[in-house]
Amino acid sequence: MISKNRAKTIHSLEQKKYRKKEGLFVAEGPKIINELLISMKCNWLAHTPDYSVPAHTLYPITEIEECSSEELRKVSFLTTPQEVIATFEIPDSTFDISLISKELCLGLDGVQDPGNLGTIIRIADWFGIKHIFCSTQTADAFSPKTIQATMGAISRVQIHYTNLCSLIDQLPSGTPIYGTLLDGDNLYTQSLENKGLLIMGNEGNGLTEEVRDRVNAKLFIPSYPKDSETSESLNVGVATAILCAEFRRRLS
Repeated sequence: MISKNRAKTIHSLEQKKYRKKEGLFVAEGPKIINELLISMKCNWLAHTPDYSVPAHTLYPITEIEECSSEELRKVSFLTTPQEVIATFEIPDSTFDISLISKELCLGLDGVQDPGNLGTIIRIADWFGIKHIFCSTQTADAFSPKTIQATMGAISRVQIHYTNLCSLIDQLPSGTPIYGTLLDGDNLYTQSLENKGLLIMGNEGNGLTEEVRDRVNAKLFIPSYPKDSETSESLNVGVATAILCAEFRRRLS
């Protein structure tokens, strides 16, 4: 049975300030939760009789309780609840800045839609990108909507919130800083390295001026056929997928 105090805590975690205060986030559904249990700390899990708790997890689940479908519905953030809900500890986000000079990382400059952010985390996971550096204006990766959109990829991709300009300024000279700009070079003819920082901008405004000034490798995704009338821009998630696919294609 899910207590009233527990339900109140779950509902509070919809807001960033309470997630930060408690150090917890909410996940729902068997697929996502089973993925998170592989590598993240779960401090509470409630499930209906239809869900089987995995026999082996990396960390012990602090508290497990069975509940009815009606109880689950009352605490769920989903239109159609999915058998199980849990709270996990928000992981530590410390990092070694030198890794950006050794492997390809993503930077997000003010991506504000939780669904887009979740999709980008999922894309990063697919293409083997382990670190995403987010500006403080970027949406919270641990909001319920973002967690659902990641489909469990958040368990394998580390998210770091930082001042992107300060981060870039600390990198060794010559570290590739990629950014998508209208005056950029054709992605498919530009020289690419599988290291450095690939920065994606805000859905409506693109990269901020301060970040744009620090980009040393400007990229542009061309439309086809050339010079034909087309959409004004691509969704940031779609653009991220195209870019990551081309970077990884160069490795093969």
